[in-house]
Amino acid sequence: MTHINKGKPFPLGSSLTSKGVNFSLIATNAEYVEILLFEKEDSITPKSIFKLDQKNHNTGPYWYAEIKNLDQGCIYAFRVKQKNNTINSNYEKKVLLDPCSRGITGWGRYKRENALKTQENTDSCLKSVVCDRKLFNFKDFPRPNHSWEETIIYELHIKSFTEPNDKTESCFKKFLKKIPYLKELGITSIELLPIFCFDPTDAPNGLKNFWGYSPINWFTPHYEYLSNESPEKNREEFRKLVEECHKADIEVILDVVYNHTSEGDDKGPAISWKGIDENLYYFIGKDKNYQDVSGCGNTIAANRGLVRKLIIESLKCWASEFGVDGFRFDLGIALSRGENLSPLDNPPIFDDIECEPELVDIKFISEPWDCGGLYKLGDFPSKNIFTWNGHFRDDLRRFWKGDKDTAWNMSDKIKGTPSIYKDDTIFPKSINFITSHDGFTLKDLVTFNRKHNFANREQNRDGDNHNNSWNHGIEGPTTNLLINDLRKRQQKNLILNLLISKGVPMILMGDEIGRSQGGNNNSWCQNNLLGWMNWEHGQQDLELLKYFKYVIKIRKKLINIFNPSFFPNNQTNENIPTYHWHGTKLDNPDWSSWSHTVAFSINKGNSNPLVWIGLNAYSKSIDFPLPKCKYNWLKVIDTSMSEIFEPITINEKSVSIKSRSSLLIISKEVFGAKNNLF
Repeated sequence: MTHINKGKPFPLGSSLTSKGVNFSLIATNAEYVEILLFEKEDSITPKSIFKLDQKNHNTGPYWYAEIKNLDQGCIYAFRVKQKNNTINSNYEKKVLLDPCSRGITGWGRYKRENALKTQENTDSCLKSVVCDRKLFNFKDFPRPNHSWEETIIYELHIKSFTEPNDKTESCFKKFLKKIPYLKELGITSIELLPIFCFDPTDAPNGLKNFWGYSPINWFTPHYEYLSNESPEKNREEFRKLVEECHKADIEVILDVVYNHTSEGDDKGPAISWKGIDENLYYFIGKDKNYQDVSGCGNTIAANRGLVRKLIIESLKCWASEFGVDGFRFDLGIALSRGENLSPLDNPPIFDDIECEPELVDIKFISEPWDCGGLYKLGDFPSKNIFTWNGHFRDDLRRFWKGDKDTAWNMSDKIKGTPSIYKDDTIFPKSINFITSHDGFTLKDLVTFNRKHNFANREQNRDGDNHNNSWNHGIEGPTTNLLINDLRKRQQKNLILNLLISKGVPMILMGDEIGRSQGGNNNSWCQNNLLGWMNWEHGQQDLELLKYFKYVIKIRKKLINIFNPSFFPNNQTNENIPTYHWHGTKLDNPDWSSWSHTVAFSINKGNSNPLVWIGLNAYSKSIDFPLPKCKYNWLKVIDTSMSEIFEPITINEKSVSIKSRSSLLIISKEVFGAKNNLF
């Protein structure tokens, strides 16, 4: 027989005790709280209901109780009677997920529309599951802890990356078979699009939400990526993925969504936070309307202490219980908003993160913009968070497209964007990328002038219209060999630029094999061939794949030249790499509006060039003089050539770079005594 005791306010959510299960909930606006226990995941009525009163089970914002004779696997939910100042007085009828659930069940009966309506949803609700809080085994599977200087990120969607394949296995299990591919590619870290449990039915026009930027919980892996044998085994399944990545020396970074939830605005469903304490978790104006800079109907009030506590608990859960190595904050600057969405100069959420001992060795990345127009890049309000550098993406695209006024911007991005990350004595906190999940793939960037998003059923209105793309003469795929050759060359140019630039490079899933989305630049709802990774060798661009691997190897070999951790302004030390800019004459770069070329050497000190790179985005071949080298120059990459070649000795004092091509030339000194780059 189950009995209820007073319990404790910590830890939040449900946790096993020696006698049963302790439940703890933050609800500042509650008149009372009910704990509902269910027999099975598809039960349409609870087997027991325990009502918590303020006298025995409430201290400040915390509601708590210990229920005896319960164990791991117990299925439960909450109902909360909020006080009279709520927008919707019918929330007390809703069966609600625990915001700190370690397990979620009930998907077979779940109906989003019933969470929208005013009636009870007991027969179609999601339910929480009591799980252990086992810590990750760092002793046997330690973090790779790659330095930022060495890091190369590969962004992927877990289901896209593992489809189409054996349908009898879960995404996480199938992913284990792909780890050798990633290891061979040479990346150091994977960045997974959201794996927080989300609502696939949170989508218009009869579509499904595929990307997962629609969380219903911040602690539980998404059910569609799992075997779903049980919530406890599901947690082990994701731990296994992290363990195997660590064994392969690959870090796991999660794309996390703390800026909004799937509950939308005041007309949206009550699934968890909204029905528990909507005035705490969300920004709501005096007019009772939800305030929003996420573009999804609501914005989480991350400035408030109790909300920050929940976010920190979530980060600690994934870092300590699952072993993940980093987080990338979706619309992260939205977390810096204060009351009435006012930007805060010193947002407390980032101070909390930096002060948390369990998070000190974690990588943090953020989008520096939100949908309210706030954009902070070099001035992002956290000293430890790296930011997605959208200017890097735009300037590289414009340069290789042949736009005017791009040469100087190109040089700025190669150096690590010191125009924005102004203190260039410290490694720039710049995540450099050309493509990401949000936008064209690399192949589509050079194949389409405009987006083709009709499959999203919004009459091509969705997705960004400003892509800086170029189809090179024909819109879409073509049999024209000259155009296809040029498109291939441009992909090689862009990826070379990405990997020789200072900062942290990020590669989009499938760019290395020429993956196309048919010109769709917003494939958030495309769970099909349009959004999937292509694993058929006959349909992969194997030449491009080989090139990617080669350039990544070069970056790793020359990391102290391309990406040194310390780059002081006082450049008197002969061992410090320094940039020297050239043009069609040595030491005479052309930064004019009409310039379409950039040439530079990176020297040891001021006088000893180690590498020389020439970039020609012009429509004709151009000759460039080479600086004098103590040893022979060796041509290592020429993007005008279709195949990778053995290093070629250059005896001439100049080189010719073909139209829209790049050259990477390395001093023989770099090859060492064995005369071998690798």
